[in-house]
Amino acid sequence: MQSISKSAKMKILDTGKWGPDHWNIFRERLEKTYIWPALYVFKFIVPAPQSGAVKVLFPMHQPEEKASGKGNYTSLTYRMMMPGSDAIIEVYQRVKNIEGLIAL
Repeated sequence: MQSISKSAKMKILDTGKWGPDHWNIFRERLEKTYIWPALYVFKFIVPAPQSGAVKVLFPMHQPEEKASGKGNYTSLTYRMMMPGSDAIIEVYQRVKNIEGLIAL
């Protein structure tokens, strides 16, 4: 199992606007950085009322959860063992339509 590498991470602000080229570049970065299966960290920041919309997508995983200073936003961090880059992309595609979501 390989540790998490910052070089493969991409700041994903609005994956809903990503085309096939963006996903392919991300997939290539993941493939160059990880040996599968690998532990991968997903971090999502959402408006506080939307945190349930993320959690329902991952019922088998318990996130680390932290509210922002004013409580308007919630940070959800998931550490998941992933079989490959396609599984990681699938996760980002599952959350991309959640309103106000920022994926890091």
